[in-house]
Amino acid sequence: MKFFSLLIVFNVALFGVDKQKLLDCYEIFEQKKADLEEQAEKLLEEKEAFESFKNTYMVLIKKKEERLKKKELELNATLQAIEKRKKEIEELVKKNQKILEEIKNVRLDKLTKSYAKMRPKNAANVLSNMEIEEALNIIQKLQPKIVAKIFAKMDPKKAAILTQKMMEDKKDKNESTNTINR
Repeated sequence: MKFFSLLIVFNVALFGVDKQKLLDCYEIFEQKKADLEEQAEKLLEEKEAFESFKNTYMVLIKKKEERLKKKELELNATLQAIEKRKKEIEELVKKNQKILEEIKNVRLDKLTKSYAKMRPKNAANVLSNMEIEEALNIIQKLQPKIVAKIFAKMDPKKAAILTQKMMEDKKDKNESTNTINR
C-alpha cells in the first residue's frame, strides 16, 4: 500500500500525471490484486481437494495391494497343497501299480505251476487256444525242459510263433538293459 502511494506521488511529481488517473490505476491494480488473490485461493482449494483425493486414492490402492498380496499368498498356499496332494496321489498310484503287478505275478506263478504239473499234450492244447501274449507270459515262467515238452506236443506253427515272440522279448530286454547301462 505504501509502495503504491509512493508510486503515485513519484509519478505526479515526475510526470505531472493527473491525480485522478493515478487513483483510477490504483483502483484497477487493487481490483486485479483482489482477483488474483481470489484465483489463488481457488487454486489452493483445488490443490487441497486434489491432495485429499490423491491421499484417498492411495489408501484405496494400498488396501487393494494388501488384498492382492493376501490372495496371492492364499493361492500359493493352495497351489502348494495341491502339489503336495498330487505327489501323495502319484505315490499311491505307484504303490497300487506295484501291488497290482505283484498280484499278477503271484497269479501267474500259480498258473505257471498248474501248467508245469499238467501233461505236456494238455498244456499244449490249452496254450494253443490262448492269445499269444497270455500264452507267452506263462511259457516264459516255465522251465526250459517243460517248455520243450509242451512245444513238442503243440501245433508247429503256434510253437514257432511263440518261440519267435520269446526271442523278440529277450532281444527287447537286452536292448533296454544295454541302453540303461550306457
